[in-house]
Order: sequence, then structure tokens, then C-alpha cells
Amino acid sequence: MKTNAWPFALVLAGLINGSALAGTQEPIQPIQPAKVTNPALVELGKKLYFDPRLSKSGFISCNSCHNLSMGGTDNIKTSIGHNWQEGPINAPTVLNSSLNLAQFWDGRAADLKAQAGGPIANPGEMAFTHTLAINVLQSIPGYVTEFKKAFGSETVDIEKVTKAIAAFEETLVTPNSRFDKWLKGDKKALSKNELEGYTLFKDSGCVACHNGPAVGGNSFQKMGLVEPYKASSPAEGRSAVTGKDADRFNFKVPTLRNVEMTYPYFHDGAANTLKEAVDTMGRLQLGKKFTDAENAKIVAFLKTLTGEQPNFKLPILPPSADATPRPTPFEKK
Repeated sequence: MKTNAWPFALVLAGLINGSALAGTQEPIQPIQPAKVTNPALVELGKKLYFDPRLSKSGFISCNSCHNLSMGGTDNIKTSIGHNWQEGPINAPTVLNSSLNLAQFWDGRAADLKAQAGGPIANPGEMAFTHTLAINVLQSIPGYVTEFKKAFGSETVDIEKVTKAIAAFEETLVTPNSRFDKWLKGDKKALSKNELEGYTLFKDSGCVACHNGPAVGGNSFQKMGLVEPYKASSPAEGRSAVTGKDADRFNFKVPTLRNVEMTYPYFHDGAANTLKEAVDTMGRLQLGKKFTDAENAKIVAFLKTLTGEQPNFKLPILPPSADATPRPTPFEKK
């Protein structure tokens, strides 16, 4: 299991003593803007991201659960899948997901490309198969043209589909938050209350797990380190991937970027508000009970992590041809 660059126990002890972050080096770094090297590939990926024809029902797209108008998530406890199936876990935000050490809460996908193909063939999500999805795309002349533009070949396959979606998702970064502006030297970007919240965030030990440009996403940690966590989800965490009991209830630390927008919180979506999430994390992970005033200051700081949201023209999807297989939204099997 890949671990945080800062050993948890060492950092936590240092932070509690107030000495680990002496000097000008901060544990959080600014988000960098996306660099697009293949515009045709990104444009193709954007269309595929929004296209519900990659699902059996013709109703569910990547954007259904990772809505770019809602912080890259769906703001519900667990997502709604094919035939209104209830998902087993809270949908993590797609924003800044390229900064994660792995994808999904349990890290079962090494990167965005590996993740992109999963929901298409998952019977509880888009409920299609890769073969059927490719048949649909290959039957649409507009897509054939776009695949040739992006890849130099008219052949459509799942490798190209997932590569294109990943290329688009890599552009979904959110730079220039007020906190980033403060990191870059604009000391007026944050209020006194927000700065006090950041100090509490550091001194309490939150940065042991929530650090780096994404303010998380770069380690797996046990949910319920000091006190057991009673989850409403059956998800077992990292142990489902490694098969090791020691990894049970270890989940990828979520990014705190845009956290004001990505409620409800935790892998089971059990915390509806930031106040509730901060209280739970303090008790379960740090053994600390924040006062209402302290909690409010930390929440104020967290809201400064909201960056510039992806801003682009909504793609117009190429129309289906006469030979394009039609969706079957009401089929029960």
C-alpha cells in the first residue's frame, strides 16, 4: 500500500507540538492550470464524458454521477445506477482527480484511464458492455471522424475511449482558489477568521493526511483511527483490493479542494455538512473535540479551497445513424 510522504505518527506528533511546520514551507501547494497537448483528444473525451449512449439505458453518462455543474459529484449519499439501483458508495469528485495516487475509494484503478472503463460495464451503474458501447460509437459517423482526428485511425476500441475520457478529465483542475492566491503571496486573500482556521487545521494534525496540491488524495488511511467508525456502507475499503485484513476500512483520503461543493461527505455520504464532517474527523481521526468556534473557523478555511470551476462550451454530440443500436432503458434484465 502506498503511504503518505509524511509518516502519520511523526507528523501528528510534530503538529501537536507546534513545531513540524516551522518556516515558510506549507504542507499544501497551489493547483496548477491544466496543460492541453492534444486538443482533439480532449474534445473527443469531453463528448464521451457527456454521452449517455455509453449506457444501456441511454440515460446515464459520466456526468450523471460526476456532474461538472455540482463540483464534479452528484450531491447525494450514493449514486443512482441503471434501473434506479442504489449505489454502494458515495461518488467522489472528478475535479482534480488526476492528482490522486489511484482512483475509486479503494484505489482499485491505477489511473483515470483504468477508471473510465469501469462504470460502463458495471451492471449497477451504466450496465452496458464494452463491446456494445464500442458498437454504438462505431456506428456513428461523427464519432468515427473524431476518433480519426484524435488517433489517426477510424477504428474505435475501449482503449481509445478510456484514453480520451481520461484526457478530458485531466483538464478538470480548479486553480486560483483564494487559498492558492494566499499561498502565492496575496496576504489579503484570506480573512483573519479563515487564517485562524488554517492554523487550527495544521496544528490539530489534519495536514497529516490532507496535504499536497489536492489537499488529500495521496494516501490511504484507516477510517476510525482513534474511535471506530460505524459506516452505513458495506464497502470494506482497501482490503477489497489487497485481500489483507490490515487494510480493512482503509480508504483513499479524499481531496478537500472544492469541498464546500462536494457534500455529503465520507465514503458512505453520512455527513451532510462540513460542520458535521469536521466534528467527526476530529473525534475519530485525531481524538480531538473541536469547540463550535474552532469548528466554524476550520469550515471557513475549507471554503477558501474552492477554485475556478471548469468552464467550457457544452459539447454537441454527434447524432445516431439509422444503424446505431437504440438504448433499452426499460429492459428488466
